[in-house]
Amino acid sequence: MSALLEVKDLATHFMTRDGVVKAVDGVSFVLEPGKTLAVVGESGSGKSVTALSIMRLIQEPQGRIVSGEILFKGDDIRKMSDSQVRSVRGDRIAMIFQDPMTSLNPVFRVGRQIGESLILHKGMTRKQAFERAVELLEMVGIPHPRDRAKDYPHQFSGGMRQRAMIAMALACDPDILIADEPTTALDVTIQAQILELMMEMQERTGAAIIMITHDLGVVADMADDVMVMYAGKQVEYGTSDRVFYEPRHPYTWGLLASLPRHDVDEKGTLLPITGQPPSLINVPPGCAFHPRCPHARGLCREEVPGLHDVGGGHLTTCPLAPDERPSEAPAQREGA
Repeated sequence: MSALLEVKDLATHFMTRDGVVKAVDGVSFVLEPGKTLAVVGESGSGKSVTALSIMRLIQEPQGRIVSGEILFKGDDIRKMSDSQVRSVRGDRIAMIFQDPMTSLNPVFRVGRQIGESLILHKGMTRKQAFERAVELLEMVGIPHPRDRAKDYPHQFSGGMRQRAMIAMALACDPDILIADEPTTALDVTIQAQILELMMEMQERTGAAIIMITHDLGVVADMADDVMVMYAGKQVEYGTSDRVFYEPRHPYTWGLLASLPRHDVDEKGTLLPITGQPPSLINVPPGCAFHPRCPHARGLCREEVPGLHDVGGGHLTTCPLAPDERPSEAPAQREGA
């Protein structure tokens, strides 16, 4: 199957008074039609900037994509003109932003905002776009969609605003849907509903999904592939089964160990990752994770590790052999 999206050695930097922030520093992955890629990591690891780079929404001149290729159906988005990018953005590639309250315009009615992309990309009249917006709101589970389409964003609850953002993203039946923390600040029931809605959409339209999250548990049953990011770099990449069952990087072990377990009778102890993520202006030498890693060696502090294949397309930057993994390192997805 040919790749729908191929990102090669992407690097996006921001120029500040204190120095260069290397928010994304050499990320590569392939996304096929109908597949879901989960991008996971702590806040500040470069997940959202990766998505914004794909959408060409990096604000210049402070920020810019300094290297790499973003190939959508073989065409490099980096080399497209602004008008070409606008024709792709919102139509063929759509994004659900992290905070719907700040992403929705407070002075326009929800139905009008959903219909804007239909007018722009599909040539619909305003009346046709409104009718389609009502259909989309009904599709995402908004009650009384015709009435609610006439409401303003502040009249929606948090879960309803997130559903409206999904309706907006799905309006043009995109080939790729990028979901940036789509369940943040929502209760568990609404989280499950949002994820189920996205999976139903994918099954119906065949769209590919990039799911950005810090919570491995959210994507345990949803993702086909998982990319783990730390300090602007990918430190592990592989199928969901391989990353959950056979994690090969200490940072991934830490993320899995911090998940609550539901498959045991007694309450287990959550194991936090010690320390704080590094400054992306002054990234530690060698492996950026080594100051927080209990398994770091001399080489980890001196050389920046590259990705290597440990079998079956499972990539990691950590040199530890499988038999060196500590017994407490999670290797199951139960309870995730």
